[in-house]
Amino acid sequence: MANVVEYAREDGSSPYRDWFDDLSPDAAAKVATARARLEGDNTSAVKWLGSFGEYRIDWGPGYRIYLGREGDKLLILLGGGTKKRQQVDIDRSRSLWGEYKARKAAAVRTKGRI
Repeated sequence: MANVVEYAREDGSSPYRDWFDDLSPDAAAKVATARARLEGDNTSAVKWLGSFGEYRIDWGPGYRIYLGREGDKLLILLGGGTKKRQQVDIDRSRSLWGEYKARKAAAVRTKGRI
């Protein structure tokens, strides 16, 4: 089983949750099913680019979930979108992934591990 969590920014906001909360009930059900598959370690619908990935949902306008992978069992949900805005959503999520990694590195340095 994978541990799937939503990325929380420094101000406590969750870009993934903000996106998910605006979905229609039908789209939210499809996305929730995709998340459950991720929690079950099924990443077959993810196109990985290193530790950053795009989960493709072949339904409606082509929903996407953007996520990062930390080790073997931790997946961090960064955001979502549709095929129509794919590049904008990828760029935003990749930026959030960089933000996550920078905050994690700073936290480790602060604790004196680096």
